[in-house]
Amino acid sequence: MALLDKVIVVEGKTDKKRVQEVMNEPVQIICTHGTMGIDKLDDMIESLYERPVYILVDADKEGQRIRQWFKHYLSESEHIFVDKTYCEVARCPRPYLARVLRKYGFNVKDEAPVKGLVYR
Repeated sequence: MALLDKVIVVEGKTDKKRVQEVMNEPVQIICTHGTMGIDKLDDMIESLYERPVYILVDADKEGQRIRQWFKHYLSESEHIFVDKTYCEVARCPRPYLARVLRKYGFNVKDEAPVKGLVYR
């Protein structure tokens, strides 16, 4: 796979920062800023074809809207969910988020495991 071939779509800068904290491989992280308009997403879509795209957004109304858009326009994208206990990607403990991303084949930094909560 080419350098920065994988793409993770998140909502905001704090989500992006949290993902960067656990990643141990280069990956392009795109922020929608929660309110990214459909026109801007449409402009971006061509650059995402033929690339593995992962949607990692908050468990709220805006996150659901973003997921629906990607399901419709980029149906081959994979959706990564975090436990609703955390609600926001930025609030996920690093070890938990690393475990979730590892499940999707990402190379993440090793940290102490999180007991209890299981991702889907």
